[in-house]
Amino acid sequence: MDSRQKMYVIKVDKDAPLLEFLFEKLKGQSRTSVKSLLQHRQLMLNGQTLITKFDYPLKKGDAIHVLSVQKAGTKGVFEHPKLTILYEDDDIIVVDKKEGLLSVKTPNTAEESATHLLNQYLRPLGRDHYVYAVHRLDRETSGVMMFAKKKEVQKKLRDDWRNYVIERTYIAIAEGIIEPAEGNIESYLKEDIKKVMHSSPTDNGGQFAVTNYKVLQTNKYNSLVKLNLETGRKNQIRVHLQSIGHSVVGDVKYGGKSSRYGRLCLHAETLRFKHPVTDKLMAFSVPVPFKL
Repeated sequence: MDSRQKMYVIKVDKDAPLLEFLFEKLKGQSRTSVKSLLQHRQLMLNGQTLITKFDYPLKKGDAIHVLSVQKAGTKGVFEHPKLTILYEDDDIIVVDKKEGLLSVKTPNTAEESATHLLNQYLRPLGRDHYVYAVHRLDRETSGVMMFAKKKEVQKKLRDDWRNYVIERTYIAIAEGIIEPAEGNIESYLKEDIKKVMHSSPTDNGGQFAVTNYKVLQTNKYNSLVKLNLETGRKNQIRVHLQSIGHSVVGDVKYGGKSSRYGRLCLHAETLRFKHPVTDKLMAFSVPVPFKL
């Protein structure tokens, strides 16, 4: 466990909604401080799944893991409007990245990035404390991301990503009504000299990519779609939806029109994986910030 953190466990002895159970078990704390545990993403169910809903139905036999973050030197709890830490231990950090923030700083831009912000957060611990990217979200895509805190953990995840990552679920609003309402998109994706990805049904020298999708809801103009990645190529979802004539709403780069939402409507909702060191099953979900 990170030196700034401690974990304690509360056993669930009866079925009850989460908040009601916490008020009963944590009588020495104010109602405001109990609620802040959810607001600061400090509760995990059975050590695996982040809980963020006040009315989450607990079952007898469950265990609530409560993570308490302590100050390190002059650095307190990490706070930034574009980035929230969902979970942290000695090996990984899981975050909720908002739209408009780069995952990793590029050589040709002075923009801040999630990597830079997390490195600043870790700086009080010493010169050898950094985060290392294991996957990325596009600047305008929001949602769950994971970083490694050690080079060897980064290498382990990158070398065997498909074995460790069990589920990556995205939610998008796509233009038009997608038919059929469920299926998969398979193609080869290749980047041109202008950094734009192109999809081809035959081998174009690029990387093979597979996206599974299911339409959740439609209106006259758009489809709300759940997408699961079998591969993790650059701009994969955006290019694949463009290739079937249903670009992501707000995705001007890949055929979409401007959006009344004021953003690219793509969100990394769920990341489920085996911990690269402990092999414990972990799952993190962030509510979708837009709706049809």
